[in-house]
Amino acid sequence: MTDSQDTGTSPSLGSARAGGTPLSTAEAPTAGEGNPVAPAPAGVRTAADVVTPEVAARLTRAVVGSGRTANHTPFTGEKLADLPESTPEDVATAFERARAAQERWAKVPLKQRAAVLLRFHDLVLRRQAEVLDLIQLETGKARLHAHEEVQAVAVAARHYGRKGPAYLRPKGHTGVVPTLTKVTELRQPRGVVGQIAPWNYPFELSVGDALPAFVAGNAVVMKPDTETALTALWAREQLIEAGLPEDVWQVVIGEGPVVGPAVVEHADYVSFTGSTRTGREVAQGAAARLVGVSLELGGKNAMLVLKDADVDKAAAGAVRGCFSSAGQLCISIERLYVHESIADDFLQRFAARTKAMRLGNSLAYGADMGSLVGERQLETVTRHVEEAVAKGAVLVAGGRPRPDIGPLFYEPTILDGVQAPMAVCGEETFGPVVSVYRFSDEDEAVALANATPYGLNSSVWSKDGGRGRAVAARLRTGTVNVNESYAAGYGSVQSPMGGMGDSGLGRRHGSEGILKYTEAQTVAHQRLMPLAPSFGMTDEKYARFMTRSLRAMKALRLR
Repeated sequence: MTDSQDTGTSPSLGSARAGGTPLSTAEAPTAGEGNPVAPAPAGVRTAADVVTPEVAARLTRAVVGSGRTANHTPFTGEKLADLPESTPEDVATAFERARAAQERWAKVPLKQRAAVLLRFHDLVLRRQAEVLDLIQLETGKARLHAHEEVQAVAVAARHYGRKGPAYLRPKGHTGVVPTLTKVTELRQPRGVVGQIAPWNYPFELSVGDALPAFVAGNAVVMKPDTETALTALWAREQLIEAGLPEDVWQVVIGEGPVVGPAVVEHADYVSFTGSTRTGREVAQGAAARLVGVSLELGGKNAMLVLKDADVDKAAAGAVRGCFSSAGQLCISIERLYVHESIADDFLQRFAARTKAMRLGNSLAYGADMGSLVGERQLETVTRHVEEAVAKGAVLVAGGRPRPDIGPLFYEPTILDGVQAPMAVCGEETFGPVVSVYRFSDEDEAVALANATPYGLNSSVWSKDGGRGRAVAARLRTGTVNVNESYAAGYGSVQSPMGGMGDSGLGRRHGSEGILKYTEAQTVAHQRLMPLAPSFGMTDEKYARFMTRSLRAMKALRLR
């Protein structure tokens, strides 16, 4: 995630207006030009229909905040709701409440804690229309992209609801002397997890990351981004109805530089998703207190289209990988490497699909892409595109804002001929912009893909699955998708997901995604005789006895 859109510091959209002046000198397209607009169905809901004063009051009643702030919708720039705003003192109060609740929650049997997630899973699927409206209003994304969050949360809830007890159950290990030493590994909750969640996936990256922490017996104090707080609060409401005690999940709201450090200051473990720059600061703050941290940070993700790839399928996959959530996805594709023998064919098909994408701002299915989230993100996208074109890059598709749809819409954009030192070549754009590059052999493609300090996600396309997987193993990214852009790796929640290099520390999903919220404890029970001279042995006889024992254990292939 880019520094310009760090979690908790999204600029207010209050000054933006529907149909307002674009932040670029590029003109909005006239009729018949540019990406088409998805028609709004009759009777579609509006922000006023969804976020009523009663709904806002109900969702925010438990926020620990003594001040007032507000959030806004990127679709129009209009205010959605007044929100409580937290001070550092409010954060301390939230941790006090969470700490008291955590002691009681940790005593609830593990299977009962896990069962809460399974009930939550059903509530989310049953009431998904509610949260889809909130996600769209708070992020500006298309409804299908909002539904990806519902899918991800449901999968995580099911997985940790079913598998959590197995991940956390006591495990026996061979002791230093078999039969004489009985060893059990226990998993103890860390206590209160401080979670700082971003704006781009406000459902999945809030409650989705908190679910394993709850199963492990922790409480959570979460700071969502102010502009997307209602989505996270809706998730909290459903989880409480599913059986989570209210005080186990505390929410604080406020500016990142104010509230974020306070969360880190009190947490027993920190979970952060955001920019690499701020991630370093969070890690330093946690390290100073000797508490653990997991960080999912920025990326400049690459997609490799090998010479034997199915060109049409790869073009369709590139559309999904580059423009889902308007490119505001940490694992989206920003660099496209295509074998020179198929590059022209691929680019033609990719451009045709991109130009046909329907843009829209209604709370309904039908749009292929929605809005950017804030003025600062629109500025970054505009700067990257305009600088690249001014320095010789070719605009294949898009490249302009769409104020006729909303103040923060920007067309899905393809650039060809990008090269250093253009900013778009190496900096994370975090918007609907992708650069296409050609390569001559796989070694070159792998070297180009790895030529970045980031290492979050990548994608490889080939008709030969074995070949694709072999190339994937050479890429320095935490997840690699073969013949898919990002969803296969992210959605496979039994496997770990996270970044290498400047893309972060730690993993979500799988065993690592829940064990990180625990402290490992070894209980060793010594029986019959101590690990010391006994039964009248001299030191020398004990040493000979232990020497024979160690040789015997090696011969018996004991581990």
